[in-house]
Amino acid sequence: MKKVFITGIAGFLGSHVADEFIHQGYEVAGNDNLIGGYEDNVPKDASFYPFDCRSEQLTRILHDFKPELLIHTAATAYEGLSVFSPSFVTSNIYEASVSVFSAAISSGVEKIINCSSMARYGAIQIPFTEDMEPKPQDPYGIAKYAAEKTLECLAGVHSIKYVTLVPHNIIGPRQKYDDPYRNVASIMINRCLQGLPPIIYGDGNQTRCFSFIQDVLNCLMTACTDDASVGEVINVGPDEEVVTINELASKICQITGFDQDPIFLSARPQEVKHAICSSNKARKILDYGTKVSLEDGLMSMVDYIKKRGVSKFNRHIPVEIVSDLTPKTWISDRMNLK
Repeated sequence: MKKVFITGIAGFLGSHVADEFIHQGYEVAGNDNLIGGYEDNVPKDASFYPFDCRSEQLTRILHDFKPELLIHTAATAYEGLSVFSPSFVTSNIYEASVSVFSAAISSGVEKIINCSSMARYGAIQIPFTEDMEPKPQDPYGIAKYAAEKTLECLAGVHSIKYVTLVPHNIIGPRQKYDDPYRNVASIMINRCLQGLPPIIYGDGNQTRCFSFIQDVLNCLMTACTDDASVGEVINVGPDEEVVTINELASKICQITGFDQDPIFLSARPQEVKHAICSSNKARKILDYGTKVSLEDGLMSMVDYIKKRGVSKFNRHIPVEIVSDLTPKTWISDRMNLK
């Protein structure tokens, strides 16, 4: 039986990846520090190790487990927060990623799938294509891009196969929704189901494309088994259903039956106004195709949050820099008022 190790296995993406590999007959193991995920996300048929990617235990576990494949999904994916908690975020991105790559290579892993972020691109011309020079404009994006380049270097030296996938704005069940710092769609749904208006930072005219989890999984699984993508950076997600954050809020209010205007707060520093990736390379190499519409994806999230239960914000990340620029929702419950 083939073996795969998944970092971030309790997270939104990692848990779905684990399910897919279990379904395909792999022996699955993974780790998670539970900062960005829920332990009940971990499939019961996977071996779970509740420790951080920087832990010395990771090398020992990988040497014992001996997986052929490692999927690196673990990330403190707090792009906006990274300008207020740069030490926490960059350590949990760059240092953690390098620790994973080092442990994987030393244990004899044959292939590494690295999940990066569209934050690597910054605010360059849209749509973002893989041949553009990345210009990340926040510590999170900088750390993600640095991790990519480190993997590229190590893979070259040690003759390891690797692929860097750039999924963008993934949505779906199991996404953390009690987190005030990220996951805009989940946050909005969680609030609307509590009778609270969605929160929008800035004017709401930011444009995004949202990727449903299963559409991303299809590409990731192809990248794992098909060597046509080895050594490549590939954007994964739709480019044909562009929405503003205002339009997203309107859709969510309609689906949840909530009839109240959003709360508009000051724009977050360094937020990229228009972030849309081209999917042409993924269509060519990974046979990407958008099969789940935004509305259908949002409806599945509403069902999931209803079933699991709504929740107040859990401010579980230390805010290192508190100033007049720090979003008040990140440090106070006052914005939970109607």
